[in-house]
Formats: sequence, structure tokens, C-alpha cells
Amino acid sequence: MNEEIRWVKTHCARMDQGGCALLVGVKNNEIVQVKGDPEGYLNAGYTCYKGRVSPERLKHPARLKHPLKRAGKRGEGKWQRVSWEEALDITAQNLLSIKEKYGARAVGFGVGMPKGLEHFILIRLANIFGSPNVVGIQDSCHAPREVTGMHTCGFYPIADLHNPTNLVLSWGSNNLSTNEEGQIGSLILQQLKKGARLIVVDPRCTELAQRADLWLQLKPGTEQALAMGFLHVVMEDSLYDRDFVENYTYGFQDLVQQVKPYSPERVAEITWVAPELIREAARMYAEANPAALQWGNAIEHSVNAFDSTRALVCLMAITGNLEKAGGNINAHDYNILSMGELVRADLIPNKRKEMIGAFHGTIPRLMTVPPAYFRKAVLEDYPYPARGYYGMCTNPLLTWADSQYTYEAFMKLDFIAMAEIFMTPTSSLADIVFPVAHQYEINDIGHYGIGHGMILPRPKIVEPPEECWPDIKIMNELGKRISPAEYWHEDFEDFLEDVLKPAGLSYNEFVARGYLKGPDLFGLHREKGFRTPTGKVELKLSKAEQFNLKPLPEYMGLPEEEDPEYPLILISAKSRYFLMSSYRWVEKLRRKRPYPTVEIHPEAAASCGIVEGDEVVIETRYGQITQIARVTDDVHPCVISAAVGWWFPEGEAGEQFEWKKSNYNMLTSVSKLGREFGTPNMKNLPCRIRRAEQESEQIPVYRENVQDVHKQ
Repeated sequence: MNEEIRWVKTHCARMDQGGCALLVGVKNNEIVQVKGDPEGYLNAGYTCYKGRVSPERLKHPARLKHPLKRAGKRGEGKWQRVSWEEALDITAQNLLSIKEKYGARAVGFGVGMPKGLEHFILIRLANIFGSPNVVGIQDSCHAPREVTGMHTCGFYPIADLHNPTNLVLSWGSNNLSTNEEGQIGSLILQQLKKGARLIVVDPRCTELAQRADLWLQLKPGTEQALAMGFLHVVMEDSLYDRDFVENYTYGFQDLVQQVKPYSPERVAEITWVAPELIREAARMYAEANPAALQWGNAIEHSVNAFDSTRALVCLMAITGNLEKAGGNINAHDYNILSMGELVRADLIPNKRKEMIGAFHGTIPRLMTVPPAYFRKAVLEDYPYPARGYYGMCTNPLLTWADSQYTYEAFMKLDFIAMAEIFMTPTSSLADIVFPVAHQYEINDIGHYGIGHGMILPRPKIVEPPEECWPDIKIMNELGKRISPAEYWHEDFEDFLEDVLKPAGLSYNEFVARGYLKGPDLFGLHREKGFRTPTGKVELKLSKAEQFNLKPLPEYMGLPEEEDPEYPLILISAKSRYFLMSSYRWVEKLRRKRPYPTVEIHPEAAASCGIVEGDEVVIETRYGQITQIARVTDDVHPCVISAAVGWWFPEGEAGEQFEWKKSNYNMLTSVSKLGREFGTPNMKNLPCRIRRAEQESEQIPVYRENVQDVHKQ
């Protein structure tokens, strides 16, 4: 007899970064419907299309369901099914062999954007194994904002979209299309309904820009100049918060002198934004009180990320919008296990000095290795050899800048193990591939350790395929083989209990609570100051010389030199239907975006002989790819915006699924890096575009029934 639909509360994971509360309908161990939970703290009933179709990930016929061992040459796409014991033993033997020959630091532990507890168990695995090298994309995602905030004001200043605000300044953020951690687009819409005004800074006319009181369509790569222009206006017009500046900032007069040259007229020449618009926007923000600055990932895609983020934190500070309800706040955690305790940071006290990034002078508190430096260690043995890689929730061949460089590095590694739900271009290069259980099939905790002051339960809803394991279980069992077993649990789910123990809650009690949020402690600086060397917001960094950092933000010029041979500027935009390179094999999502598209203005299209739907070749100094033209005035006539993360799962594993054809990162390079974070220029690239004429350039035809890519 069929059971009735059972509704379970959970939170979205691995489809987006937001963490929407969901109601999931289950019948006969199958998910039949997903909808937004009206009681959700972050979303109040909203959910996106990705979230609603997310169960499709679990039942795809080509899903990985057994551990696989490479049977041919690396990258040939030939596999042999093995047991879990054999897969774990092979992985352990290879990692220990590398450790014995080169040292533990020769193994990199790679992670992308999981946003679950597995991220921190991976760090624990690396620490206990003895490797300081956790390799992630933090150099171009989250770390520039978070770490710059730590150095400037002692915390990561996030936009408070839960308390009333008078204005939202959305800077390089498009929350109506791609939600960020804890910052759901519906939260902004609620603020607008309550009367908040909206300023959008973005090269593209996004859905958010269409709702804005002011839209500043800046020239890509000039965001730090625009921020300096805002600071100039606030100083020049005496719109700064005098009490806050006098009592809680360090280096104000130095900043005043620093921003004097950045008049709206000069900044307009740099940014394409009219001087009167710069003045109006800066005044609106400064006078709103409170105003929330919602900054997006886009500002971290440039070698100038440190200057951009520094200038924006300074802007929050001098207008009195730091640690203020409705402004940008320090989100305090609930009483849970600290991240340092969970990852056993005590076992690797010299990590900061031994990390690959440390030898390149990356900024203190950046605790992951920039991918550019990891690959240099693989290919050049600098600062020491890197020979092994364990990766989960990541697809470096698509998501790291300079994909050809990534391919060369991965082909040289002695050993690669990947944990995946589906065969990807990167996992097709691995020696061992572990099949993972995914969201809805595991118990998990979301939003732990990412600075938003909350954690969200993600209870198991259905059973996974028999041989698909949670990432945490894989690492728990691998950890017992490559490090002392005393640091690992008999039952991997005890890690969930560890996190919650200080709160006096079991995991089941946590699930029943719905979420845990730390206390709102606005204005704490009045009692305790800021957690910086001076105890104040450091508009000028007091230890800049010691850390080899610039004391004050500045505009250093375009990230890449202009070139008449490449007259357009290339940027990129994430799709609302995918998460970076993930889920192009989910049929319902692929139908929404069957091909990679590049946005081009009608004037530029006409001058290049391009019409809507043409296959086009996009070229930079570093490479070329093929995408499909979308002619739109959402972009400037001198700008094109390409799709990121594209590969073709309907292709062949032995060819890495056409990974070069439309992959945006074939157009990027790591030849130029920001010193603070090792960030390459992933946007703002001189480029050109033309119609694709040759057969070899054409995009593969999408077949709805994606083939089984891991047949023996």
C-alpha cells in the first residue's frame, strides 16, 4: 500500500549559496515535491527554480553509484568498479607514499563551494594528515571580502537585510538571480516593499538594476575607482559620521588626502559613470542612515580585489554604517563548537608558515592556497613539490582560472582522488572516484563557519543508493587509514553532535528548532572597540609595512592593459539555473539553458555581423571558445558577458566532455595575480568576437538523455 506524502523541513544545499528553508514532500522513499517553507528565517516561503527541481540530481541514470578505479591512461575514461575497501585502501596507500617521499605538504586537499560541514572535515583531514595545503577558490570567492574586513574592522561586514534599512547599495551583486550565503533576493525585495531605496552598481542591467532608483553602469575593472569617488564625495560634502570617525577610526586624515584626487569628474573618465550620478549615489548612501552595502562575488575577480574591498569597508565605516542594524554588521555565532576546535588547528601550529601561499606572500588570515600557486608547486616544484590531490565538491578544470594550466598540472600529479555525484571533466582525470550521497540523502549542518552568525539543519530525507556515501563518511574512513584513528569517530555523524554540544542540543533537537542564530550585538565597539591592532576601524592599516600591504586603498589602473587588437571588454555572469559548473546534466535545468550564451550589445553585434542565435568565437590573448550570441542592450556596446562553467556531460569522459569548447576559463590566465590573495583576472579582459565559421568550432548538439559516462 502506498504511503501518504510526508512533509519534511530542511534547507537548500549545493544548488545555490543562499540556504532557503524548504518543505520537501516524500512518498515511498522518493521526493515528489519541493516548495519554500513560509516559516523560513531567510526566505519566508521563497525558493528558486533550482531549489524546486533539486531532487532531480538524485535519480539521474548516469549518477555515480559505485567506487571506480582508473583502468586506462589518465583521462581515457576507462574505469573498473571496485569495492569501498579497495578504493579507500588505494587512496590511503598513495597519499601515505607521497607523504613518505615528499612530506605531508605535498598533498593538496581541494574543495569548492559545498557550504556544509564536509568543508571543515576536509580541513580537519588535511590538518591531521599534516598538510597545510587546503586548495580552494577563496582567492576569488569570499576571502577578499572576509579577510579584508578582518584587517580593516576586525570582522566580516555583512549586509543586515533582516532589520529595517533605508537604502540597499548593491555592488556587483545580483541576488535576484544568484543568491549568496544567507543573502536571499527575497530579503532585498522585502526591504524595497517597506520603502528602502536601491542603488545598483553593475556593468549589466540585471533584474535588480531594473528595480533600482539609481543604476551605475560602470566600466568593468574600475570598481575601486568608483568606490574612491564615493569616498571623495562623502569627504568633500562632509557627509561622514563625525562621532564615529573621531572616536572609532584610525587614519581618517590620511584617507582624506588619499581620496582627494578622485573627484567625480576624474572618476567619470575612468568608470564611464557620469559625475552627477556619482555624486547623487554617494550622497544617497551617506544620508540614508542606516544603509546596507550588499557586495557581490564579482568584485573579487580581479587582481585589484584588495583595493576594491578595502575602499568599500572604509565607505561603510565613515558613513557610520558598521555594526548598525540595517547597515553592515558583525554576525555573532551561537554557542557552538569553534571552527578551530573542529578542524584540529592545534595539530598543525606552523600551518601559516608552511602553506604554499605563504611563500608567495599572501595576506595573513588567508588560510587556503590559491589555485595558481598550487599548480605552480605541481609543475615547477615551487616552493616545494606537490604530488597528490584529494578533491570534493569541486571541478577545477572548469572553475579555476587558466584551464589549460589546470589540465597540465592534473596530468602531472602522481595521484588524484575525487568524490563526486556525477562524472565531471576533473573527476575523469582521477585515479579513484568516490560516489557521494547528496543533499536530501545525508544529515548535515549548513552555514557553519562562513561568518553569518547562523547554522541551518539539513536532515536526511531519503536513503541514498546503497554504495553512495556522505562526504563526511568518506573522509572519516580515509582519515582512519592515513592518520591516527583516535581523531576520527566510529560513527561519522558524531561530528554533527560535536558541533552542537556546546549549545546543549542533540542533532535531532537542532532539527526541531529549525535554525540557530547568534545574538544581535549592534554597536559593540562602543564598549570593546574593534578587533584590530589599534582597536579602531583601520582606514589606514597600522601594520601595513609589517604585513607588506598597502596602507590605503587606491586605483591602480585597469586589471589588464587595453589592446586595440582586442577592443571589447569580457566579463561573465553566473546562471540562475546552475551553480558554477554543476548540474548541466539535470534535464529540467538544462532545458532552461541548453547552450552557453554570450551577451552582446546590438551595436557591437551589427559591427561584427552577428545576429541572435549565431555561434560565435570569443577570443582573448590567452585562448578562444565558442558560445551562442544573445543580442541585448543589457550590456554596454563595448562589453560582452559570457557564460561560465560550461562543459557538455552528453560528451565522452575520454575527451573530458568537451571541456575546452565553451569553457570561460580557457580565456583567463594566471600570468598576472593580485599579491594579497593570489587572485587572477577572471573578468575585465580585453577580447574580440566573431561568427564561428568552421565545423570544428561548433557547439555540440544537446541530447536530453545524457549518456552513461562511466560504463566500463
